[in-house]
Amino acid sequence: PVIVLGRFGMTKPMPKNKAEKVKFRRPVPLPLAKTPLTEGSPPASIAMAYEDIEVTLDQYGSVVEITDKVADMAEDPVLKDATELSDEQHAETFESLTWGILRAGTNVFYGNGAARSAVNTTISLAKQRAVTRLLKNERAKKVTKVVSSSVKYGTEAIDAAFIGLAHTNMESDIRNMDGFVPTEKYGSMKAMPFEIGKVEDVRYILTPVLEPFADAGGATSTMVSTTGTNADVYPVIYLGKDAFGHVPLKGKEGVDLKVREPGVIDSTDKLGQKGWVGWKAYWKAFIANQMWMARLEVTATDL
Repeated sequence: PVIVLGRFGMTKPMPKNKAEKVKFRRPVPLPLAKTPLTEGSPPASIAMAYEDIEVTLDQYGSVVEITDKVADMAEDPVLKDATELSDEQHAETFESLTWGILRAGTNVFYGNGAARSAVNTTISLAKQRAVTRLLKNERAKKVTKVVSSSVKYGTEAIDAAFIGLAHTNMESDIRNMDGFVPTEKYGSMKAMPFEIGKVEDVRYILTPVLEPFADAGGATSTMVSTTGTNADVYPVIYLGKDAFGHVPLKGKEGVDLKVREPGVIDSTDKLGQKGWVGWKAYWKAFIANQMWMARLEVTATDL
């Protein structure tokens, strides 16, 4: 499965039998100590404070039915294929749902104009700088670690940067930005999966799961458009550290996969004519700090 968003943000595995709520907890930054000290007099102590974000999980699932006739007659390995596709389905389902939450954030910039309906220009270095300037002013920290891409749950360090997430249709325009450095010229810096390169302090990662707003922009004849009249608007999400959180898509307790081959007899299937492959999982994503992420709405040049 194509998984990008699942590697970023605050993560916490969901163990079984721990109710339906997950709590994310983070420390509140300390106030600046601007008052000079008095000789022989220690400063007043400061108490630590924490913010709690409580998330109620939702349950998702899907079932693929396989009949005995298909299993007996089909030349394809139906059960094996159904299992693999179900695994991809659950992962990309959560990826798409996370994208829907992130692209609905309130901190938004437009490639041109003051509303989505006017957008008909593509990404530019000036707009990227406007976004990163705001993130820095809000004290958003650069991302320095991501969820590991290995089968075991954990994190791995990356070179510090803000993360730019977008649809693969944006690749040509991002590569044409002033100062673009492709991953093959990174030198000692290791590229992440689906990363195409960087511009200044933003690393760009693209996947086709990050869908645009079809026909939502201004009139165009040179930008990608679903109907050929109004431009499709592509959100580019810029992330700082801990901008959002989610239940991770890995771990032995994360997804419950069920498989039953045709031929199993029970009171509801007396001849064993039906089998299935299905999955269910609890999941939730949320925006933790609206000002530590931003959405830049632009268009993609029609090639």
